[in-house]
Formats: sequence, structure tokens, C-alpha cells
Amino acid sequence: MERIEFRTIERELGVGGLLPTLVPYLNGVALPDLVRRVELPSARREGNPDLAGGYAGLLKDEVCWPSRHYLGDPVLSHFGTGDTVLLGCVCGEWGCWPFTAIVRVTADRVAWSGYRTGYREWDYRELRDIAFDRSQYEQALRATVD
Repeated sequence: MERIEFRTIERELGVGGLLPTLVPYLNGVALPDLVRRVELPSARREGNPDLAGGYAGLLKDEVCWPSRHYLGDPVLSHFGTGDTVLLGCVCGEWGCWPFTAIVRVTADRVAWSGYRTGYREWDYRELRDIAFDRSQYEQALRATVD
């Protein structure tokens, strides 16, 4: 199982000033960096390598604990199919360039699968399904509260 943490990252999101965002880190690596590696071949093929990994965390106030956004009850869903927006656009409007997954929760684990971006049919098989120990995952979410 993977280890997750949710870090608060102050970021200028195209709206002026720094805003606190919540960024998932898997085994110490920022999710946008992991996604960039997977998206880069597809983005290069279409001549837009800068699109790969062009994500920011979500506004902390919208998704931090006690929100169950990352626990299968999404506050932000792009496709309306039960998907959870994990990352949004660097412009500050999450729906402009969302990265989504299906989040499934059982008694002892949380799993992410079915990755998509809002406007490209890119191949995310290399990212694979990711499973977390539910106790560690919820502890990481609770740590997002100041």
C-alpha cells in the first residue's frame, strides 16, 4: 500500500495573491509530478508538452477535513459519474483542467482508479490503481486542519 499525505501549498492561482491549496503527495512525491510523468508522452505527441502535469492543488477551504471529498463523497466532480477531482488547473478554476479519479473506500482501504483529465483522452495505465491504508489516509486528511 502507498503512503499519502496532504500538504498545504501556498500558490498564486492566477487570481492574485497566495492561496492555500491542498496537494496530495504519494510516498513523498507530489501528485502533479507523478501525473506529469505519465501524461508527458501523450502531450508531446499532440505538440503540447507544457500541458502535462499542469495542475495545482485544490483550494484548501473547499476540501480539507472534515470534508469527505477525498473519501468517496466528492465536493468537486467534473464528469458527474462519481469521479473525484484530485487536482485542478493552475489558473485557480478547478474545472478548467481537472485531474480526476474514482475513489473507493472500504473498511480498511482507500483506492484510486479510473484516472481522467477533463479535455484529453490520455492513457493513464502507467499510473495504475493506487491503494492506501484507510487509517493512515484518514490520519493524513485530519492533519490538514490548522
